[in-house]
Amino acid sequence: MLGKLAEFYSAGGIWMHPIVFCSVIAFSIIIERIVALFFRYNINGAHFMAQIQKLVLANNIDRAIKLCNAAPKAALPRVVKAALTRANKGEVEISNALEEAMLEVLPEITKRTPALQNLANLSTLLGLLGTIVGLIEAFSAVALAPPDMKSQLLTQSLAIGLNATALGLIVAIPSLGFFIYLQGATKKIIDELDQYSLKIQNLLVARGKGTQSPLDRSAAG
Repeated sequence: MLGKLAEFYSAGGIWMHPIVFCSVIAFSIIIERIVALFFRYNINGAHFMAQIQKLVLANNIDRAIKLCNAAPKAALPRVVKAALTRANKGEVEISNALEEAMLEVLPEITKRTPALQNLANLSTLLGLLGTIVGLIEAFSAVALAPPDMKSQLLTQSLAIGLNATALGLIVAIPSLGFFIYLQGATKKIIDELDQYSLKIQNLLVARGKGTQSPLDRSAAG
């Protein structure tokens, strides 16, 4: 098996090296983004916000902040904490704190994932370039090589093109698939940030104005 892989790689010529380089970068990004989006930045938003709402309605802002500190790297607690630290300020300051926190968190959530799409395209193009070079060499072999060497040179030249194209697609297809998958995970986190940042803002503004409904107050109990 390893011998066939080595033969496949060797037959593809120099175009195999940049494609493999793209695959190493893509694999590194995939692993890093999976860890970041599913373990570092992600949290059960509904459960977390239910706890925060209960604490805010009970006027226990300090404990709500401590709850955010329990997950210091997760995106939603960082944004919610920014609002909670301005809980006793006006609506404008709460809104500004949320906006500032979102500007800090969003680049961390969205970074690197788009590179997977670019790497998929680059791998495909490198494979295509290898194909074109292989075809050029194949035609040259047929036109210029001695009759007894034509068949061998033609086979070698075609192998460069076919193997480079195959490897390019082998790298591009999973990279593009993970790009779509990770984009979905990123969107989920961003949607939760948008939804719950508005919810915490309205909750704190209502608290500041003393306009919590009896239903909300009973929920705090």
